[in-house]
Amino acid sequence: MKDLISLELGSGGQLMRDFISRLILSHFANPILEELLDASHLPGGYAFTTDSYVIDPIFFAGGDIGSLAINGTVNDLIVSGAKPEFISLALIIEEGFAWNDLKRILESIKQAASSAGVQIVTGDTKVVRRGQADKIYINTSGIGQIIARPNLNLIVPGDKLIVTGPIGDHSVAILVARGDFGFEAPVQSDCAALTFLLPLWQKGVRWMRDITRGGLATILWELAEKIPFPILIEEKKIPLSPSVRAVAEFLGIDPLYLACEGRAILLVPAERSDEILSYLKEQPLAREASIIGQIEDRIGRPGELLLRTKTGGLRLLEPLTTELLPRIC
Repeated sequence: MKDLISLELGSGGQLMRDFISRLILSHFANPILEELLDASHLPGGYAFTTDSYVIDPIFFAGGDIGSLAINGTVNDLIVSGAKPEFISLALIIEEGFAWNDLKRILESIKQAASSAGVQIVTGDTKVVRRGQADKIYINTSGIGQIIARPNLNLIVPGDKLIVTGPIGDHSVAILVARGDFGFEAPVQSDCAALTFLLPLWQKGVRWMRDITRGGLATILWELAEKIPFPILIEEKKIPLSPSVRAVAEFLGIDPLYLACEGRAILLVPAERSDEILSYLKEQPLAREASIIGQIEDRIGRPGELLLRTKTGGLRLLEPLTTELLPRIC
């Protein structure tokens, strides 16, 4: 089975990283691609990103495949230091898809784009035979003007990590919408545009990422791998909604690996952390923002991601290695 592609390839975890390193970079290596930013910084002062959305189900509490496509593309630009401006929209539709559902998705796309301040400026539509797709897939690309550049070279011990809100809501909303386990939970996807983060690039933020596939732990592990310091996060400071906590405990899932679609993790200078946290808590989508950890030089070894558990012990965190929830986005 090693000659066949598995679902784990799309998990955002270690298998995807290996795929990008061994196949994508080996075929297409160039200085822009090798930075592996969520949005590539191009000559001329613009950033460019692209993403495809195959989520199942296409409608869920808090959003749908249309709002997800716009917000996901917008967020990739924002966390890469760019102000989103233009988006392309490509639809792959299965024969027999309901017109009313398509109109509902297009209206959702319109509202999400308007809210994020971006314009749909080009696109494409293809229809495939019944059974050759699953309802509808969407591809979006985004262009934005660069206003800052994430700079890992500025990171020093003591820098703080801030999460903009409770994690895992999107994953749990999709689990509930699928109905596979027969339970209900009062949770909505956190699907939203993170435009309120743009001013923080001028307040000294060193780095940020939206928390999507692979979850908080995988994203922070990737950061730890790139810097000459360990990272320590505090379990008791990581915000979780009661529903996410309950579902994670019931299913035996670590919420640190659950996906979000409207949360980000920020790395900020210690001396600016209180100011930035206060700003975030004034934003409707970040009122539960929390400082959850910091860059260390006294605990752990360079490149390690450590979790201080609620009981005071230390746990070494690794990237996601299996597919927790296929087609989450």
